[in-house]
Amino acid sequence: MVVGNEAVSYRNRKGILSHNVLAACNFDLQFIYVLTGWEGSAHDAKVLSDALTRSNNKFEVPEGKFYLADCGYANRKKFLTPFRSTRYHLKEFTGGDSDPRNKEEMFNHRHACLRNVIERIFGIFKSRFLIFKSAPSFPYKTQAELVLACAALHNYLRQN
Repeated sequence: MVVGNEAVSYRNRKGILSHNVLAACNFDLQFIYVLTGWEGSAHDAKVLSDALTRSNNKFEVPEGKFYLADCGYANRKKFLTPFRSTRYHLKEFTGGDSDPRNKEEMFNHRHACLRNVIERIFGIFKSRFLIFKSAPSFPYKTQAELVLACAALHNYLRQN
């Protein structure tokens, strides 16, 4: 529920009103960082840059660790993105003579296998909290806070 002139910046590339959620998760399918509230039109790299430079709720990458990120993010220190113009999706590596042919394809294949975790956690999240399958008409701030509350509940349910 965004009104007036603000609505323009909340339209994503498909023309739908939305907001961005930056999330990082671990391999136990738990969220370890969630940032909500960015407009749907904001570029992923801009949202990540904000998360890394905030004074509160700052996204910090532990020393010696890396995060996998999709192509929407710059290949920057501590974030690994796939090689562009190289096979990436898992279905491209199935059947016949489709094994990785070089080191870039091998990296992309392994990246896709590992990145599948974030797809799974959001699948669980959306099926657990059906409110996200619709477009609830709450004020924007409430919607952003709802994502955070449900992420915390998701983690609690995963742990218990």
